[in-house]
Amino acid sequence: MEKRKINCVKCSHFYVTWDPNFPRGCKAFQFKTRNLPSVEVFRASGRACLKYERKE
Repeated sequence: MEKRKINCVKCSHFYVTWDPNFPRGCKAFQFKTRNLPSVEVFRASGRACLKYERKE
């Protein structure tokens, strides 16, 4: 399977949180994390994020 690196900062679902322990978040999957959300999605599913939508 092809690995596709996804830059969450360019995704419309990405946001910066107020929580210093979990500074990055994903609105599509509704979670906060220390890493980029796409990394956590890949760790959990073994697949690249399917909810990625490039910001306009």
